[in-house]
Amino acid sequence: MQISDFKGDFDKAVEFFKEDISGLRTGRANSAIVEDISVEAYGTYQSLKSLASISIPDPKTVNIDPWDKSILSAIEKAVRDSGLGISPVNTGSQIRIFLPELTSERRGELIKVLHQKEEGARIAVRKVREEIKEMVKAAEDGDEITEDEKYRLEEELDKTVKEYNDKVKEITEKKEAEINTI
Repeated sequence: MQISDFKGDFDKAVEFFKEDISGLRTGRANSAIVEDISVEAYGTYQSLKSLASISIPDPKTVNIDPWDKSILSAIEKAVRDSGLGISPVNTGSQIRIFLPELTSERRGELIKVLHQKEEGARIAVRKVREEIKEMVKAAEDGDEITEDEKYRLEEELDKTVKEYNDKVKEITEKKEAEINTI
């Protein structure tokens, strides 16, 4: 049994965190802001990225160009109702979103959400740690490993958990700096 065998589980927690915070709006336009908005089209709900191409022509604008123009109004409604606080403009062939400047109040709200998501990532890392600790304890109880080896594995596990918590912290600090950049 090696702790390095479980790095994939830790990596999944960190990757999920990165994806989760990519949708948090910063001062710049980003396709991740809108790509997962659920749109009612063809009698079912689908993500916006599966119905249209999303482009960023400049730092404050998002263009949504649906492949089927008949669902333009459905996309406009979904964006308006998404709770992101953005107003779509229907040009007749595409949807344009002009992102307003973030107020200091809104930046504070986004940072709070970021820290909540950070705590969720830390909890995911701790869950993986607890699962591995249980496996190590079970291996010792089953006389598969010695007590010394158990302590060595636990020490290695603690180092790995610290490493991944530091990664989460670093990602959070970068995102917080992006949010605070005017």
